[in-house]
Amino acid sequence: MSNRLPPLNALRAFESAARHLSFRKAAEELHVTPAAVSHQIKILEDQLGVQLFRRLTRAVELTEAGSSLLPKLGEAFDILTQAVNKVRAQEQSNALSVNVPPSFAAKWLMPRLHRFVTAYPDIDIRIIANMRLVDARRQDGSYGNPDEHDRTGDFNIDIRFGTGKYPHCRVDKLFNVSFTPLCSPRMLEGLRPLKKPSDLRYHLLLHDELPDINEGWPNWAQWLKAAGVDDVEADRGPHFNHPILGLEAAVDNMGVALGVKELAAYDLAAGRLVAPFDLVLKIDTAYYLVVPEDGADRPKIKVFREWLLKEALDANNNRTDIFQVPHD
Repeated sequence: MSNRLPPLNALRAFESAARHLSFRKAAEELHVTPAAVSHQIKILEDQLGVQLFRRLTRAVELTEAGSSLLPKLGEAFDILTQAVNKVRAQEQSNALSVNVPPSFAAKWLMPRLHRFVTAYPDIDIRIIANMRLVDARRQDGSYGNPDEHDRTGDFNIDIRFGTGKYPHCRVDKLFNVSFTPLCSPRMLEGLRPLKKPSDLRYHLLLHDELPDINEGWPNWAQWLKAAGVDDVEADRGPHFNHPILGLEAAVDNMGVALGVKELAAYDLAAGRLVAPFDLVLKIDTAYYLVVPEDGADRPKIKVFREWLLKEALDANNNRTDIFQVPHD
């Protein structure tokens, strides 16, 4: 038995004629002549070796073979139509969905996003904050398979924090992260100015506690040890379940956060935060731009990818002028 399918035009002509039980109505639907429909159905019958219609004086009716073929063929054409319409809708839509870890969205992307919106006003960008885009660290110290994390609906682009190992995707590293004390500039003044690491004994330490995520991240005990400070109680002070909360508490002069310097770049440039010490602690994970391989070259994705990589390059070069919003 041959696995070769009959011509698509013949199948389409049969499906339409069988649905309408009329060669004339099928011809109108397919924008051809009734004779052309009849010819295509004859081709199909010859290839299948069965009669699909009984030709009556003023009508046609399906044979048993025709009745058996119609339902599945109708389903097949419905699936084809849905697939084509979905592709057309994706290409015609200017919506671009970007899934982002919340800290990256709030502290790194949002201060820069106005430049993309200004440069590409026709692209309707949708930012979706999603903690699942942070690779969880297992008890053995390894990271969970990225495939374990669900994606947020129909998406175009992910920003992930993890190892960079994402199968079937085009992956670009944006930047590594470094941890350092961050505080309000007001803490550099007053009765207990923060001048050297040992001065931390006079100030509240702010702590981040993200379940299953920041295990293995530097903590205050590690930073203080690296700084050669042994007389500061490392666990004291408020604890927060999200880095944004710790940074905002530092901005409000509540205490000193051990934060990601790269995510605090906007607050540092604006003078809302300062990094009083040069010592930073680094980890082996980073932020990555992740795009499905089969969609990486679509125009709107390519535009955003190139823009984001340029922003990351400017950030890595420590440019601070990028935060200046132009005025008319």
